[in-house]
Amino acid sequence: MPGTWFLQLALFIVILVVVALPLGEYMAQVFEGKRNILSFALVPVEKCLYKLFGIDPFKEMNWKTFALNLLIFNLVGIVALFTLQEVQQWLPLNPQNLGAVRWDTALNTAISYVTNTNWQAYNSETTMSYLTQMLGMSLQNFLSAASGIAVAVALIHGFARKSAFQLGNFWAILTRAILYILLPLAIIFSLILVSQGTVQNFHNYVHVHTLQGQEQIIAQGPAASQIAIKHLGTNGGGFFGANSAHPYENPTPLTDYLEIYGLLIISAAFPFAFGAMLNNRRQGVAIFVTMLLLFLSILAFAIWAEFHGSPLLEKIGIHHGINMEGKEMRFGPLSSTVFAVSTTAASTGAVNSLHTSFLPLSGLTLIFNMAIGGVIFGGVGAGLVGMLFYAILTMFLIGLMIGRTPEIYGKKLEPYEMIMAVIAILGPAIMQLILGAIAITNFSDSTYLSDSGSHGISTVLYAYASTLVNNGSAFGGLNSNTIFYNITTSIAMLAGRCLTLIPAIAIAGSLAQKKPTPFSSRFPTASPMFVVILAIMIIIIGALTYMPVYVLGPILEHCSMLFGKN
Repeated sequence: MPGTWFLQLALFIVILVVVALPLGEYMAQVFEGKRNILSFALVPVEKCLYKLFGIDPFKEMNWKTFALNLLIFNLVGIVALFTLQEVQQWLPLNPQNLGAVRWDTALNTAISYVTNTNWQAYNSETTMSYLTQMLGMSLQNFLSAASGIAVAVALIHGFARKSAFQLGNFWAILTRAILYILLPLAIIFSLILVSQGTVQNFHNYVHVHTLQGQEQIIAQGPAASQIAIKHLGTNGGGFFGANSAHPYENPTPLTDYLEIYGLLIISAAFPFAFGAMLNNRRQGVAIFVTMLLLFLSILAFAIWAEFHGSPLLEKIGIHHGINMEGKEMRFGPLSSTVFAVSTTAASTGAVNSLHTSFLPLSGLTLIFNMAIGGVIFGGVGAGLVGMLFYAILTMFLIGLMIGRTPEIYGKKLEPYEMIMAVIAILGPAIMQLILGAIAITNFSDSTYLSDSGSHGISTVLYAYASTLVNNGSAFGGLNSNTIFYNITTSIAMLAGRCLTLIPAIAIAGSLAQKKPTPFSSRFPTASPMFVVILAIMIIIIGALTYMPVYVLGPILEHCSMLFGKN
């Protein structure tokens, strides 16, 4: 790899750390109700919103009430977005006169955006009106992201509070997440995108004639505002069908660089917010270092695999050929690989290249990022929650090995916390394997899959990994806009969201009631040893859970490639 590319990666990581640290401190101030740099402008707005909606921000909730409000809020969102798609033909801002969306596609889309997945079984340019994109998709990009943030804050309260039954007010945390974090960043980001050439208009689609004399239709629309929050909220649904490979969504190398930062930055800042709210910043640093260590390890492997090239090329005299299939020439192989690893690590469905065209081993890294629960760095809020599940499991096993009562961050771990953590970690994995087996056995012919054999297995495995971890990106080559896949991926998205957030709230409620123990008195959770053990634990669980299907999918495909078969 050329030295300039190495310097780009090093600079990328340095800037990520430099920005994430103060952002995490700012987020802690917001969620603790302290004054911050935006208080002078936003506190009056916040109070007005509470008064308008009848919310008492000081009336806190126990874990059951918190979870119930979350579920009701999401259910209302699903119904509203489904209805909007079914009546869009009678509503304004529909210059292409698009009709109602087919029921199974509309249901899948509604569940997708409310669960922060943004899995798109449809072509947005020919399916959704401008009003549906703005009032439906863009709005849910804010609300679903804020829901995940609210659960993460509740879990932090579970560790930080002593002998308490309350976890905070769901509606107050939701409001602050949108008002102080998501909205200001989205406004700044969208203005930068517009300055670089991303469209933001209500024009009709443009009909032009190509140099070959054929007619081409160029889609327009209010794209920049949705693209900004799709990255910042780790949503990922594209305004255009080509997603972040489209020149109107991602027009320049600068926007490509910034979009990668956008999808990582809030999730990367959350560990620092965790440490600040716990009043022990070293704990947050340890979580961040674990995430960064895993991210860099997987990124290095993916870059090696893509740059190593295919042995099939050597048979025709091309040695050490970098895999350029499915990649935008504007961005090249390095940016495409970094984007792909980042988007699957951060549970964001945005793509700037075709993932199905990655070589088998680099494709395996993308699947693995999602299969372990999207914890590197994961979705906003949900990534930290997932990492804390693994931390709880790690400390429980360490406690068993040293013969002491397990504890973490000053709270004792008992069977209840372990049951919830295991459900959250293994529940989505079991569902992924079951749904994948059903799909491969019964719905893998040419009607549904363009590729057979091991690559077809990888495609199906990727689809259910993506939907269960609420990522939303697709491998390509799967006809997912069918009743079977729309229904099963809807089930996967709901299950993935609920199996992550509800156990987290339950654990928070249990931990908040406990008296604190001496902080990390038996095993230091801010030590390099803990970071290494936690990272190894995540890799081992992911490998043991999925190894059989990895062997049948990307590993078998790689072996076939080594023997000169495509």
